[in-house]
Amino acid sequence: MVELQFCQLSTAGDRRINQDCMAARVCPDYALFMVADGLGGHHAGERASRFLCRGIFSLLEKYQPMISGNPERTFSKWIEEAITEMRRQFADDPMADKAYTTCAILYLDNSKTVTAHCGDTRIYRLNRERVLWRTRDHSLIQQMLDEGLLSEREMGVHPEQNQLTRSIGVLYQHKADIAVHPAMEKDETFILCSDGFWEFIKENEIIGLAQKEVDEQALKKYVKLMAFRAGGKSDNITVQMVKARS
Repeated sequence: MVELQFCQLSTAGDRRINQDCMAARVCPDYALFMVADGLGGHHAGERASRFLCRGIFSLLEKYQPMISGNPERTFSKWIEEAITEMRRQFADDPMADKAYTTCAILYLDNSKTVTAHCGDTRIYRLNRERVLWRTRDHSLIQQMLDEGLLSEREMGVHPEQNQLTRSIGVLYQHKADIAVHPAMEKDETFILCSDGFWEFIKENEIIGLAQKEVDEQALKKYVKLMAFRAGGKSDNITVQMVKARS
């Protein structure tokens, strides 16, 4: 697998509690990254994102050896079992019926890239010239974008920006979109982020991240800029940057 550079940041922004959660594991022959954005009340959302991340990573050694056979099926079963673990973690907590979360998961190895996402937490794949693709949000504003009713830039400031069409919860679950892509190449960058990061970022700024070495100080500047643009109403901001070393 290509040699990776990696850094991540998460901040509560202007919120009292950070309901985002992030996790990562980089091994010699594969790597796994995840961002989840909890919703549904302060502590309910915080627990939902944390429990889902915990479930995914606790099952990593079980499911990683199966990925080469059928990545889509393996990831589907993996996420289903993680949700079962999430349900067990909540137990009889009365907040459970209000707890749900988005997620974005990125898996890399020598032969492929696998993504899984639900909600509006995103994965971007880019090189030094352009954004190659991003995951398609499960939201009303994504549907409006698809219908040509607004632009990509307008998505983050639209009044219905937080209206999701899919999420993962304890009492109900929507399927994550799972996709298999070519393996990561040298000079490519992946960005995983919650909506607190992408809603105010410009495309040229995302591409700008691909021009730099992975540097936590540079990432901090971006996070501070996104919070500043929110005008004192910043959501939680979480971002992971994964770069293939040249």
